[in-house]
Amino acid sequence: MKKFSLGKAFVPVVGAVALIYLLVPIVHVIVFSFNDAGRNNILWRGFTLRNWQNPCGAPQVCTAFGNSILIGVVATVIATVLGTMIAIALVRYRFKFRSTVSLLLFTPMATPEVVLGAGLAAQFLLAGVEKGIGTIILAHTMFCISYVVVAVKARVASLDPAIEEAGRDLYAGPGQVFWRITLPMLMPGIIGAALLSFALSFDDFIITNFNSGTATTFPKFIYVSALKGVPAQANVLASIVFVGALLLVIIVQVVRINNQKRLAAR
Repeated sequence: MKKFSLGKAFVPVVGAVALIYLLVPIVHVIVFSFNDAGRNNILWRGFTLRNWQNPCGAPQVCTAFGNSILIGVVATVIATVLGTMIAIALVRYRFKFRSTVSLLLFTPMATPEVVLGAGLAAQFLLAGVEKGIGTIILAHTMFCISYVVVAVKARVASLDPAIEEAGRDLYAGPGQVFWRITLPMLMPGIIGAALLSFALSFDDFIITNFNSGTATTFPKFIYVSALKGVPAQANVLASIVFVGALLLVIIVQVVRINNQKRLAAR
């Protein structure tokens, strides 16, 4: 008879508890998206598909969700392009104040969001810029750039210069080397940085609240609605985002495994 080992069981038990702790809020959101709620979605009142059939039934919920998608996409594109160029410059080139620039890029990541949001709001006020979707995009782009630089910088540093040198030996121009060799090798890091930027932008509330003016985003809508009960339609949209992100992760993993198998078969 095998003896029970507390040490061996400890890690699986703690892992299971942590997983349950993380999944309970998500399961709650998905389950209550099917709630036959009235004015609030706090108590379970019965099962219905009406919320999924009309996810825009609650006032402004789809407008807020659409604003968050728009802001996230635009901020992600700008931050990814600028952050990738900055990361390549910091790794590949030597210039004055290079170390200072690298240090300053970490400042938005280390600064509390309430300080960052209040500072940006004061700058927009002094500049006479009207707050709205545009100021939110500028604010989100600013803090997303730091995360892109960190992610892509690590990828650039791991590249083997000999591969690019081989392209030059085959008479490829600088542009051909970048687009056909460097960029494809950087793409996993760039895609990861872009997904992280979009998630941070879509999820942000504090900085958005300082710089949004009358514009409403999905997190801001949830916060305001929480005072009287978040509508079930918000749960529907949140569930769609979660399922979409889960499917994206699964697709990426399947493609990666297939590519590894194809390379191993050669």
